[in-house]
Amino acid sequence: MSSEQVRAPFRRPGRTPVAGALRAVETFLLSGGQQTARRNAWAAVVADRQRARDRREAEYEMAALTAGVPGGAARPR
Repeated sequence: MSSEQVRAPFRRPGRTPVAGALRAVETFLLSGGQQTARRNAWAAVVADRQRARDRREAEYEMAALTAGVPGGAARPR
């Protein structure tokens, strides 16, 4: 597969009716500080996953460059 892959449309988390209902229950059950802490923790998890994905991609590209493979390396997903 080439370095440019076709990706499925990304749907932002938190934009579904179920997420809205969960957020309403969360607001009712949790105080504001706990709610904010949970959201911050989730944002950190998402950011860590993105950094790991970017790091993996950079490692594959560097391996391709050092191996002299034109067009980039094949990236397992």
